[in-house]
Parts: sequence; C-alpha cells; structure tokens
Amino acid sequence: MQVEEELLIGGYRILQDTQLYRFTSDAVLLARFLKAKRGERVADFCSGSGIVGLHFYAGNRGVEHVTLFEMQPELAHMSGRTVALNHLEERFTVENVRVQDIPARYTEAFSLILCNPPYERGGFTGKDARKAMCRKELFLTLDELCAAASRCLKFGGRFALVHRADRLSEVVYTLRAHALEPKKIVPVAGKKGAKPYAVLVAAVKGGKPGTELAPVLVNEKEGT
Repeated sequence: MQVEEELLIGGYRILQDTQLYRFTSDAVLLARFLKAKRGERVADFCSGSGIVGLHFYAGNRGVEHVTLFEMQPELAHMSGRTVALNHLEERFTVENVRVQDIPARYTEAFSLILCNPPYERGGFTGKDARKAMCRKELFLTLDELCAAASRCLKFGGRFALVHRADRLSEVVYTLRAHALEPKKIVPVAGKKGAKPYAVLVAAVKGGKPGTELAPVLVNEKEGT
C-alpha cells in the first residue's frame, strides 16, 4: 500500500510503500552529510523511494539536476510519481537500471554521487525478497558500486555513502582501488557513548591523500 508522507523539508512530499523497503534515518543522515556546490549534477545510486536525492535537493541551493538510479521497477516507478507529485520533472530523472548497467551516456556525468547501498552480507529468508534486495549484497557488491561511481564521476567529483562501521577498512580499500580517495569519515552511533554502527564516508575522484576523521555523530532515531 502506497502512502504519501511529509518530507519535513522544503514543503515536499514523498511516496512510500508499506510492502516495500521504507527508508531509515541513515538515508537522511547521508542526505545532510555534504553541501551542494553551485551547478551540482547529482546521482543517487540505489535510490529506492528517492529519499536521499530528494532530501539533498530540498536542503541545498545550487543543485542543477538529480538522477535517481534504482533497479527495482516498483520503487523506480514510485519515485517517479514522487517527482511528479512535487512538480520536479525538470530537475529529476529516474532510471530503472542496475548500478552495474548504468548507460555509457552517464560516464563522467556527475559532480556528486550519493549512495545508501545494501551493505549486509548473507542471503535472505522468508517472503521479503524485495526488502532483502535493499539491505543485503545480493545483486550489488561494494566493488561493483565503487567501480560504477568512479566511472560516472567527473575528475574531482565527490562520492558519499553510508556503510557498516565494521566494514570501514574494506570500504576505504575498495574506494582507493577505484581512484576514489577518502577525504572525510564520520562514525555514527545510536546513542552517546555507544559503539558506532555505521560510517558516513566522503571520497574524491583523483583526490590527494588525507582524511578527516570527524567526531562520532549520535543518531538518536536509531538508538530509540
């Protein structure tokens, strides 16, 4: 069942489906992680309902265009309806495609790519296969994600993602293997003093070595 909800920023609204994967607070943290530069052309990989791209657009001036890439037809169609609901057809494009299969016309097309990827390992049980596709690395590996981001970014472009804290070393290694230099890392915890469960990582294509490790960000919504 599809429901229409307030985005709580910019007066925009977003559609979600109670039978599909619903976005979490981590997506909102990612959308607030970086600020847009003037004339920014943004891609949202693994966009789901479009929450990251829409929230980033709503919270930043200077965004020229946002392209949402989502492999599940139901989610891609729903995010397209959200775009129409907010009269943003001239600012947004929705592509129903796997990240690995993004068309060649998007090579070096973006100055910023955002991604809240499936970052859990293992298979799935039960009947929630569509939800598992959003949570688990069933159809997209970290290496494939970083390779696609590197191909689609302009030189000097930025790539920001949220991932599991216990996979940080793998994230850093894989980013660097694809010429994406980690520049900022923010650990995320569910409450003050708790062990971080996630990290926000920003990398620059072709960037020079040098990484800022920021203080732990407390995500109270995750800890409640």
